Amino acid sequence: MAEEELQGLARYAYEVGQLKRSKRTGWWLAGIADPESVAEHTFRTAILGYVLALMEGADPDRTAALCLFHDTPETRLGDIPSVGKRYLTQAPAADVVADQVADLPPRVAAPIGHLVDEYEAQSTLEAKVAKDADKLECLLQAREYEAQGFQDAASWVAPSAASVRTPSGRRLAASCQTVAPRQWWKKFVDSYIRPAPPTESSGTDEGGPTAVAR
Repeated sequence: MAEEELQGLARYAYEVGQLKRSKRTGWWLAGIADPESVAEHTFRTAILGYVLALMEGADPDRTAALCLFHDTPETRLGDIPSVGKRYLTQAPAADVVADQVADLPPRVAAPIGHLVDEYEAQSTLEAKVAKDADKLECLLQAREYEAQGFQDAASWVAPSAASVRTPSGRRLAASCQTVAPRQWWKKFVDSYIRPAPPTESSGTDEGGPTAVAR
């Protein structure tokens, strides 16, 4: 690989790193001063995409890859909340990605472009599952913010659930609305907190019996 191509890859790596600092701006409308980043959203979306693909009989690896790249155009477009999209004409994601990968080796650039094209076209089961994962991640985040006291975040739950299309995704969306965000942790805590069995006193303390918990 030529040095020029390596430098192009390095620039791309720095560019996608911008997503770690780019906020999901819609949450500002719910009063959340320091919302999640686009990269944080992408991480759980990829996990959900992999799981949903297994449930739906789709290719989990390709689905996770679609999830990983679906928001990369936002390094240049930013995250535009839905309240602002009606006033803007946004460049097609394919055009943005073409510019992003223009300096990459063709064997790297082409697959990245194909992933974004596939996600945008929603023409495959994997793309549909990836889209569902994106909506489910938003639902989960809304529930978490709501549990933290940001009540306006609840407005994102029903629309996100309604946007899910696959059977497995719809079932998971329903469960995510009934399971509390911290239930996973409480279930774990309940598994190791056990009352200590009563034991006989082996002495006295200030004239009274003492019990030793083992």
